[in-house]
Amino acid sequence: MPYPPRAELRPLAAFAGSASPRPDPDVQAHVERSVVEQYTAGRSLRELAELTDRSFSAVRKILDRHGVRRRGVGAARLTTGPLTSLAR
Repeated sequence: MPYPPRAELRPLAAFAGSASPRPDPDVQAHVERSVVEQYTAGRSLRELAELTDRSFSAVRKILDRHGVRRRGVGAARLTTGPLTSLAR
């Protein structure tokens, strides 16, 4: 049985259509602040790319530029809960 598709997020109104080779510096600064804040709060690179109307690699470059260490690949491991005892 296949998994249902993940819902795609729509770009936030402040960022929709703002991606360009030479973005407005004020808008770009707002995008970068938002990406750093939201990533450190737990959002994924893919979610941030969709919400800011940027590519996955553009979000990665923003994080690198700001010295934000990226998390490992994949979902976080469960440490407690009913299914963790079954995995042993």
